[in-house]
Amino acid sequence: MTAPRPGDDFKQALQRRGSFLGSLRAVMWSFFGIRKGSEYDKDVSQLNPLHVVVAGVLAAVLFVVGLLLLVNWVVGSGVAGT
Repeated sequence: MTAPRPGDDFKQALQRRGSFLGSLRAVMWSFFGIRKGSEYDKDVSQLNPLHVVVAGVLAAVLFVVGLLLLVNWVVGSGVAGT
């Protein structure tokens, strides 16, 4: 019997066939903070971790850009200056 090598679990996780859209959906639900435990368990067993990381970075960038646009719009409208 051979002992599992370090990193074997990660290699197996990267071979999962979860879709990028499913990963993006899971990340969006996580941003809101409302996720059922059973759905989390399902995601952990099916989603590709690389997809989750890319979706998380993409969602974070879109969130920051959205905040910057909102702040620029409020400051530009003159509402914040009065």
